Amino acid sequence: MKIVVDNAIPFIKGILEPYAEVLYLDGKAISPADVADTDALIVRTRTRCDAALLEGSAVKQVVTATIGFDHIDLGYCRDHGIGVATSAGCNARGVLQWVGAALAHLSQRHGFTPSERTLGVVGVGHVGSLVAEYAAAWGFRVVCCDPPRQQREGDLGFVGFGQLLREADIVTFHVPLDASTRHMLDGNTLRLLRPGSIVINTSRGEVIDTEALCRSGHPYALDVWENEPEISRDLLERAKISTPHIAGYSLQGKANASSMAVNAIADRFGLPLCGWYPEGVGKSVPKEIGWEEMSRSIAAYCDIEGESLALKRHPEEFERMRNSYAYRQEYF
Repeated sequence: MKIVVDNAIPFIKGILEPYAEVLYLDGKAISPADVADTDALIVRTRTRCDAALLEGSAVKQVVTATIGFDHIDLGYCRDHGIGVATSAGCNARGVLQWVGAALAHLSQRHGFTPSERTLGVVGVGHVGSLVAEYAAAWGFRVVCCDPPRQQREGDLGFVGFGQLLREADIVTFHVPLDASTRHMLDGNTLRLLRPGSIVINTSRGEVIDTEALCRSGHPYALDVWENEPEISRDLLERAKISTPHIAGYSLQGKANASSMAVNAIADRFGLPLCGWYPEGVGKSVPKEIGWEEMSRSIAAYCDIEGESLALKRHPEEFERMRNSYAYRQEYF
């Protein structure tokens, strides 16, 4: 049995070796030749898993140690009997805490308190539901938009995207990238925002037409970028917060992702690794935290101002910053 693993995925090295030949490669460099005789892949967003990579290969399972799956051609995998597993929800609290850090920074910079602002949450899944829960407890008025959930569950608790844009002072995106969400915030929908409304995106860069956002004059905080790691210098220069796709890079989030990936492989191939979790990593302990305490303490765990400054100074180092990032400790 052979498994190819993105070499930037932590905690995994040595875990699968007793049961398989394991090849660790740069995710961007994984080639058809590498996977031709491979049974399984464990990847991140930098590996595009489609016909160009998988055609004629022996791959039976693709596992991504990420919550997103837009880098995987699900239709191709389904039609060719290739199983797909994601790590959905693995880093939800890590992203929550990045958003908390962003809100605390923006409140200081723009001089507002939570009770004075409406927060619009677009996408109310693993991450968005946590953001909505904590933001409401912090005092924000929260409005939520999630068309798939609204269709399943009814209108109660949800508003349409246009209504959310018209009501919100801050809009934060937590949606998967697909045909329905690509450029959902574009030149037309941006016009629905009130002057000065702030845009936050930690989902995927392509969810927003960032050229239109850059021209709009709206303040914005971005962790994800169109065409990353090659990012627009104009977009970067105008950002209030700019980080290199690390919102979910908490220690627990990475441990969860690696654990879910190994467990998916163990389940698919019958390996005795079900329940594996990295040694030495304490699991996250959720707790309530007030706005003042969070605002006072968050910089010690998520130095969003320092990370923004570093990326603005050296945007060419985007990928290196991302791959060498010191994982944060989740504390609420």
